[in-house]
Amino acid sequence: MHIGLTGGIATGKSTVSSLLIKKGAMLVDADVIAREVMLPGHPVLAAVAEHFGQVILQSDGTLDRKKLGSIVFSDPEELKALNAISHPAIRQEIRTRMVTLEENDPDRLVVVDIPLLYESGYESVIHEVMVVYTPRALQKERLMKRDQLVSGQADLRLGAQMDIEDKRNRADWVIDNSHSLVDTERQVDEFWLRKGLV
Repeated sequence: MHIGLTGGIATGKSTVSSLLIKKGAMLVDADVIAREVMLPGHPVLAAVAEHFGQVILQSDGTLDRKKLGSIVFSDPEELKALNAISHPAIRQEIRTRMVTLEENDPDRLVVVDIPLLYESGYESVIHEVMVVYTPRALQKERLMKRDQLVSGQADLRLGAQMDIEDKRNRADWVIDNSHSLVDTERQVDEFWLRKGLV
């Protein structure tokens, strides 16, 4: 069985995924895969550089993430273009890893951590969805602190994702990560018991 894990930027998905792994789940991390397709020599990075220009590459051929981020987070059309280039390869790799893990160990839970699960239409390949939730104000506060952003920069990044309340309403499972780690852990334990996982 697998479950899609999502939320919003700075809601604490990595905290929840690490708690699930500690309980015995296996992880497919879309962010890791997204970084892999942007490594020098990968056809996705070559296509991204062709679209956005060499300005998004550093002198050693690696991706300048800040430069690309400044382009796509200020222009919705450019964000769509980046997604159109990168998402098919990421989606295929996610599927491959999910199937491999499930075949190798069918009794263990596979957690598929996909930050933009709803925005990218991944519901069709996921059994159930768990959303890690914090209210928007706390989400923004954590994002500004974590990434050293000013208010306007944080708003642009939050605005590029589906509103966290919409994600919460669509979820099969909600983990409220706006309180203590102990409280979050209690909710993960409750999910584990309700799913009958051992």
